[in-house]
Amino acid sequence: MVPKMSDDLQVVRQAATLRRQVEDKLRGAIASGRFQPGQRLVERELCELIGVGRTSIREALRQLEAEGLVLTIPHRGPAVSTITSAEAGELYAVRALLEGDAGKGFARHHDGAQLLALQNSIALIKRAAEQTDQGLMLEAKTAFYQVLMDGCGNRFIKQFLMTIHNRVNLLRVKSMMEPGRSVHSLAEINEIYEAVAARDGDRARGRVQQSYQGRGGNSIADAGFGTRADTKHREKEKDGRRLSDQTKTAATGRSREGSPTTIVAPDRL
Repeated sequence: MVPKMSDDLQVVRQAATLRRQVEDKLRGAIASGRFQPGQRLVERELCELIGVGRTSIREALRQLEAEGLVLTIPHRGPAVSTITSAEAGELYAVRALLEGDAGKGFARHHDGAQLLALQNSIALIKRAAEQTDQGLMLEAKTAFYQVLMDGCGNRFIKQFLMTIHNRVNLLRVKSMMEPGRSVHSLAEINEIYEAVAARDGDRARGRVQQSYQGRGGNSIADAGFGTRADTKHREKEKDGRRLSDQTKTAATGRSREGSPTTIVAPDRL
């Protein structure tokens, strides 16, 4: 079951923020599962869905590619990235370390308003669990960790975690569909809250890191990645990267043998 999401992807036209709005719409559509891992992102279709020109779409796709959410394969175009079991394990390992420190920092630095915001996000998580609303659950958990990052007192932890969260969102929608996962997740969140509310930084870090034990591989299995079909797709991605690297190398001027090569105009790459 894919979380409910409004069919309206139209954005309000504001010149200064148009590109960011398009990025946010596409990022949200990928995070919610509307655009599935491996799915091609056709510029013409995206223009019609979002209501902007190709320039805005291309700029947004380049940003999402930099974040690891999109991969552009030569002669095939952009597609939603996939994640292997190994990559998922690595992501969750780094996330556990950074979020653990964020929890410890929040326990030390939070004020009353931030603690109240954390309470409100937990209430939203509880409502999502009761209603088995996966879309609301994703929104609520995102809000919880956003408050944690904002109050941890370390801007670099927040910066790195935002990038990791964007990649992890490829897995979260499917992993949250595990039977009993919402109840277990709520219990973990409550333990983290109790620790930070008591200003016990070490316990908060431990509770956060404990919540990620065994994560990564299970999320991959539930998301349907790591299968033979996915392996073939990953091989295509690797071929695409190799071809892209070869094209960039050819554009530098001369080959190793000293023979001249054709300089490819940037707008033709």
